[in-house]
Amino acid sequence: MNDEYLKPTYFLDFDHPLVAEYAAKHTAGLQSPREKAVALFYQIRDEFAYSPYNIDLRPPALKASALIGSKTGYCEQKAVLMAACCRAAGIEARLQFFNVRNHVGIGALRKYTRIDLLVFHTGLQVKLDGAWLKVLPAFDKALCEKLGIPPVEFDGTSDASTQVFEDDVDGRTAVMEYVHDYGPFADVPLKLVMSELKKYYPHIFDPLTPKAELKFISQWDPKYLPE
Repeated sequence: MNDEYLKPTYFLDFDHPLVAEYAAKHTAGLQSPREKAVALFYQIRDEFAYSPYNIDLRPPALKASALIGSKTGYCEQKAVLMAACCRAAGIEARLQFFNVRNHVGIGALRKYTRIDLLVFHTGLQVKLDGAWLKVLPAFDKALCEKLGIPPVEFDGTSDASTQVFEDDVDGRTAVMEYVHDYGPFADVPLKLVMSELKKYYPHIFDPLTPKAELKFISQWDPKYLPE
Protein backbone atom coordinates (compact mmCIF):
# COMPACT_ATOMS: atom_id res chain seq x y z
CA MET A 1 0.00 0.00 0.00
CA ASN A 2 1.06 3.57 -0.68
CA ASP A 3 0.48 5.63 2.45
CA GLU A 4 0.35 8.77 0.30
CA TYR A 5 -3.04 7.63 -1.01
CA LEU A 6 -4.40 6.79 2.43
CA LYS A 7 -3.57 9.99 4.32
CA PRO A 8 -5.79 13.00 4.90
CA THR A 9 -4.72 16.14 3.04
CA TYR A 10 -5.78 19.77 3.04
CA PHE A 11 -8.52 19.05 0.48
CA LEU A 12 -9.18 15.37 1.24
CA ASP A 13 -9.83 16.19 4.88
CA PHE A 14 -11.35 12.96 6.14
CA ASP A 15 -9.88 13.78 9.53
CA HIS A 16 -12.66 16.39 9.73
CA PRO A 17 -15.57 15.05 11.86
CA LEU A 18 -18.13 15.71 9.11
CA VAL A 19 -16.24 13.63 6.56
CA ALA A 20 -15.32 10.88 9.02
CA GLU A 21 -18.97 10.56 10.07
CA TYR A 22 -20.20 10.65 6.48
CA ALA A 23 -17.81 7.90 5.39
CA ALA A 24 -18.63 5.74 8.41
CA LYS A 25 -22.39 6.18 7.95
CA HIS A 26 -22.40 5.18 4.29
CA THR A 27 -20.10 2.17 4.68
CA ALA A 28 -21.64 0.85 7.90
CA GLY A 29 -22.12 -2.93 7.88
CA LEU A 30 -20.10 -3.42 4.71
CA GLN A 31 -17.10 -5.69 4.86
CA SER A 32 -15.07 -5.57 1.66
CA PRO A 33 -13.31 -2.56 0.16
CA ARG A 34 -15.26 -3.14 -3.06
CA GLU A 35 -18.62 -2.95 -1.29
CA LYS A 36 -17.56 0.23 0.47
CA ALA A 37 -16.28 1.93 -2.67
CA VAL A 38 -19.43 1.07 -4.61
CA ALA A 39 -21.68 2.32 -1.81
CA LEU A 40 -19.78 5.60 -1.60
CA PHE A 41 -19.94 6.04 -5.37
CA TYR A 42 -23.73 5.79 -5.55
CA GLN A 43 -24.25 7.88 -2.45
CA ILE A 44 -22.09 10.74 -3.70
CA ARG A 45 -23.19 10.45 -7.33
CA ASP A 46 -26.86 10.90 -6.48
CA GLU A 47 -26.99 12.87 -3.22
CA PHE A 48 -25.49 15.99 -4.77
CA ALA A 49 -27.12 17.20 -7.98
CA TYR A 50 -24.43 18.01 -10.50
CA SER A 51 -24.08 21.73 -11.26
CA PRO A 52 -21.16 23.26 -13.20
CA TYR A 53 -22.25 26.85 -12.54
CA ASN A 54 -20.93 29.32 -9.98
CA ILE A 55 -17.84 27.23 -9.27
CA ASP A 56 -15.94 28.44 -6.22
CA LEU A 57 -12.21 27.73 -6.51
CA ARG A 58 -11.13 29.25 -3.23
CA PRO A 59 -9.28 26.54 -1.27
CA PRO A 60 -11.76 26.17 1.63
CA ALA A 61 -14.61 25.60 -0.83
CA LEU A 62 -12.77 22.66 -2.42
CA LYS A 63 -12.37 20.66 0.78
CA ALA A 64 -14.30 17.42 1.11
CA SER A 65 -15.91 18.74 4.27
CA ALA A 66 -17.28 21.77 2.39
CA LEU A 67 -19.59 19.65 0.23
CA ILE A 68 -21.35 17.82 3.03
CA GLY A 69 -24.72 19.42 3.73
CA SER A 70 -24.98 20.88 0.23
CA LYS A 71 -27.63 19.94 -2.31
CA THR A 72 -25.46 20.41 -5.38
CA GLY A 73 -21.83 19.88 -6.35
CA TYR A 74 -19.62 19.88 -9.40
CA CYS A 75 -17.18 17.23 -10.57
CA GLU A 76 -14.17 18.31 -8.52
CA GLN A 77 -16.11 18.58 -5.25
CA LYS A 78 -17.74 15.18 -5.70
CA ALA A 79 -14.50 13.45 -6.66
CA VAL A 80 -12.68 15.01 -3.72
CA LEU A 81 -15.37 13.85 -1.31
CA MET A 82 -15.39 10.30 -2.66
CA ALA A 83 -11.59 10.09 -2.57
CA ALA A 84 -11.56 11.36 1.00
CA CYS A 85 -14.24 8.88 2.07
CA CYS A 86 -12.45 5.99 0.38
CA ARG A 87 -9.27 6.84 2.26
CA ALA A 88 -11.28 7.04 5.47
CA ALA A 89 -12.46 3.48 4.73
CA GLY A 90 -8.89 2.29 4.18
CA ILE A 91 -9.11 2.25 0.37
CA GLU A 92 -6.28 3.83 -1.59
CA ALA A 93 -7.63 6.71 -3.68
CA ARG A 94 -6.19 9.49 -5.79
CA LEU A 95 -7.62 12.26 -7.96
CA GLN A 96 -7.51 12.29 -11.75
CA PHE A 97 -8.03 15.30 -14.03
CA PHE A 98 -8.96 15.56 -17.70
CA ASN A 99 -9.81 17.96 -20.48
CA VAL A 100 -12.98 16.64 -22.11
CA ARG A 101 -15.62 17.40 -24.69
CA ASN A 102 -19.09 16.60 -23.47
CA HIS A 103 -21.45 16.00 -26.36
CA VAL A 104 -24.71 16.21 -24.40
CA GLY A 105 -26.34 18.95 -22.37
CA ILE A 106 -23.66 21.65 -22.37
CA GLY A 107 -25.22 24.29 -24.63
CA ALA A 108 -25.76 26.76 -21.81
CA LEU A 109 -22.35 26.10 -20.28
CA ARG A 110 -20.55 26.76 -23.56
CA LYS A 111 -21.87 30.32 -23.42
CA TYR A 112 -19.60 30.88 -20.41
CA THR A 113 -16.60 28.77 -21.42
CA ARG A 114 -16.55 30.15 -25.01
CA ILE A 115 -14.96 26.90 -26.22
CA ASP A 116 -16.23 23.32 -26.41
CA LEU A 117 -13.60 22.04 -24.01
CA LEU A 118 -14.19 21.41 -20.31
CA VAL A 119 -10.84 21.89 -18.60
CA PHE A 120 -9.83 19.94 -15.48
CA HIS A 121 -12.91 17.76 -15.38
CA THR A 122 -12.31 15.70 -12.25
CA GLY A 123 -12.68 12.08 -11.31
CA LEU A 124 -10.69 9.72 -9.14
CA GLN A 125 -8.99 6.37 -9.10
CA VAL A 126 -9.58 3.77 -6.41
CA LYS A 127 -7.40 0.73 -5.85
CA LEU A 128 -9.40 -2.49 -5.51
CA ASP A 129 -7.87 -5.97 -5.63
CA GLY A 130 -4.58 -4.48 -6.77
CA ALA A 131 -6.02 -2.58 -9.76
CA TRP A 132 -6.55 1.16 -10.13
CA LEU A 133 -10.08 1.82 -11.40
CA LYS A 134 -11.15 5.13 -12.93
CA VAL A 135 -14.34 6.47 -11.34
CA LEU A 136 -16.37 9.61 -12.12
CA PRO A 137 -19.26 10.20 -9.72
CA ALA A 138 -20.12 13.63 -11.17
CA PHE A 139 -23.39 13.14 -13.03
CA ASP A 140 -26.34 12.18 -10.84
CA LYS A 141 -29.05 9.80 -11.97
CA ALA A 142 -31.78 12.46 -12.09
CA LEU A 143 -29.72 14.65 -14.43
CA CYS A 144 -28.93 11.72 -16.71
CA GLU A 145 -32.62 10.79 -16.91
CA LYS A 146 -33.43 14.38 -17.82
CA LEU A 147 -30.85 14.31 -20.62
CA GLY A 148 -31.96 10.90 -21.84
CA ILE A 149 -28.66 9.15 -21.22
CA PRO A 150 -27.79 6.25 -18.89
CA PRO A 151 -25.87 7.17 -15.74
CA VAL A 152 -22.39 5.84 -15.09
CA GLU A 153 -22.57 2.58 -13.12
CA PHE A 154 -19.87 1.15 -10.87
CA ASP A 155 -19.52 -2.43 -9.67
CA GLY A 156 -16.01 -2.18 -8.23
CA THR A 157 -14.45 -4.43 -10.89
CA SER A 158 -14.02 -2.07 -13.86
CA ASP A 159 -13.82 1.61 -14.72
CA ALA A 160 -16.88 3.82 -14.29
CA SER A 161 -15.87 6.73 -16.44
CA THR A 162 -18.37 7.75 -19.09
CA GLN A 163 -21.87 7.25 -20.38
CA VAL A 164 -22.64 5.63 -23.71
CA PHE A 165 -26.00 6.06 -25.41
CA GLU A 166 -27.66 4.75 -28.55
CA ASP A 167 -27.54 7.24 -31.43
CA ASP A 168 -29.95 6.75 -34.33
CA VAL A 169 -27.26 7.65 -36.84
CA ASP A 170 -23.95 6.50 -35.41
CA GLY A 171 -25.02 3.64 -33.17
CA ARG A 172 -23.38 3.61 -29.75
CA THR A 173 -21.99 7.08 -29.03
CA ALA A 174 -19.81 8.17 -26.10
CA VAL A 175 -21.14 11.17 -24.22
CA MET A 176 -17.68 12.22 -23.06
CA GLU A 177 -14.63 12.55 -25.30
CA TYR A 178 -11.37 12.51 -23.34
CA VAL A 179 -8.93 14.95 -24.94
CA HIS A 180 -6.14 15.11 -22.34
CA ASP A 181 -5.32 13.23 -19.12
CA TYR A 182 -3.30 15.17 -16.54
CA GLY A 183 -2.71 11.98 -14.59
CA PRO A 184 -3.25 11.06 -10.95
CA PHE A 185 -2.60 13.34 -7.97
CA ALA A 186 -2.62 12.70 -4.24
CA ASP A 187 -4.35 16.04 -3.64
CA VAL A 188 -5.83 18.92 -5.64
CA PRO A 189 -2.98 20.62 -7.59
CA LEU A 190 -4.63 24.02 -7.30
CA LYS A 191 -1.85 26.06 -8.89
CA LEU A 192 -1.89 23.79 -11.94
CA VAL A 193 -5.68 23.94 -12.07
CA MET A 194 -5.65 27.73 -12.07
CA SER A 195 -2.84 27.89 -14.63
CA GLU A 196 -4.78 25.68 -17.06
CA LEU A 197 -8.05 27.51 -16.49
CA LYS A 198 -6.38 30.82 -17.22
CA LYS A 199 -4.81 29.33 -20.34
CA TYR A 200 -8.09 28.01 -21.77
CA TYR A 201 -10.59 30.50 -20.27
CA PRO A 202 -8.67 33.80 -20.06
CA HIS A 203 -11.85 35.88 -20.24
CA ILE A 204 -12.95 34.58 -16.86
CA PHE A 205 -10.02 36.31 -15.20
CA ASP A 206 -10.16 39.47 -17.32
CA PRO A 207 -11.51 42.41 -15.28
CA LEU A 208 -13.05 43.82 -18.47
CA THR A 209 -15.30 40.79 -18.98
CA PRO A 210 -18.92 41.68 -18.11
CA LYS A 211 -20.01 40.09 -14.84
CA ALA A 212 -22.93 38.44 -16.59
CA GLU A 213 -20.42 36.29 -18.48
CA LEU A 214 -18.58 35.09 -15.37
CA LYS A 215 -21.19 32.65 -14.13
CA PHE A 216 -19.06 29.59 -14.89
CA ILE A 217 -16.30 30.26 -12.36
CA SER A 218 -17.49 32.84 -9.89
CA GLN A 219 -14.88 32.74 -7.14
CA TRP A 220 -11.14 32.13 -6.96
CA ASP A 221 -8.11 33.08 -4.91
CA PRO A 222 -5.88 35.50 -6.89
CA LYS A 223 -2.68 34.18 -5.32
CA TYR A 224 -3.09 30.91 -7.24
CA LEU A 225 -3.27 32.64 -10.64
CA PRO A 226 -0.11 32.58 -12.74
CA GLU A 227 1.42 35.86 -13.86
